[in-house]
Amino acid sequence: MVEIRYMKTQDLKMVAEIEKENFSSPWNEKDFETYINREGTVFLTACENEKTVGYIGLISAADEADITNVSVLKSERKHGIGNALVVKAVEEALKLGVKKIFLEVRKSNEAAVSLYKKNGFEQVGIRKDYYHNPTEDALLMLKNIN
Repeated sequence: MVEIRYMKTQDLKMVAEIEKENFSSPWNEKDFETYINREGTVFLTACENEKTVGYIGLISAADEADITNVSVLKSERKHGIGNALVVKAVEEALKLGVKKIFLEVRKSNEAAVSLYKKNGFEQVGIRKDYYHNPTEDALLMLKNIN
């Protein structure tokens, strides 16, 4: 069974490894460390049998938030972990008084787009050439919450 909990310093090495496995311009341990204890941020890890298998980051300002990164080990995908992380991040955003959550996702990342749509996010724009390695547009997605 997967447990979703707040990210801890001891999670950073594995989180950085998952990030490197899944992104062409990955954050490193230090990048994550700057956020995990900052006010208005929520960084969560998904753990299974004490092993970190995924994570999500959310940064809020006033009544809006951005989901920064969502990633699951390739070997652990299609088990509902990404969905559990998104659901929990939305719950945490509500606790912060957030009314709108934004995110960017690669236009070609059909699995992620589907996940976000399933959780009530809608495409509200396109960010031209937002991603690099390879260069690709991002879909800007929004979820209104109460």
